[in-house]
Amino acid sequence: MAVLEIGSGLGEVKKNPLFPPCAPKGINHEDFYKECCELACYFVAKDYGHVDMLDDETKGIRGKTSKSREPMRRFVGGVMVAFMKAYLEGDSSCLVGIRFGHEVAPVEFQNFDFL
Repeated sequence: MAVLEIGSGLGEVKKNPLFPPCAPKGINHEDFYKECCELACYFVAKDYGHVDMLDDETKGIRGKTSKSREPMRRFVGGVMVAFMKAYLEGDSSCLVGIRFGHEVAPVEFQNFDFL
């Protein structure tokens, strides 16, 4: 089964002295990806947290970065469409374009990899 793993660069950052990070090293998206078999894509959006794919005004949800969430939402939506086109329709042009910088992504990547 093909896997698209989207990680957040701020997941390992501890923001509260009483609680651990949301995605601590050793049990986060990176470790999940390392367990995947072929047909897997891995993107990490630098300077964003996992809650940043939600609406800008989300009542009761904490963890918003100082940046707008809109670029993260656009990135997640775009990479999901590119991934589905690649693995369901056989058209990998958009996914390869994102990987090699031919397609403009609204976020900076901290890491990306393809199996």
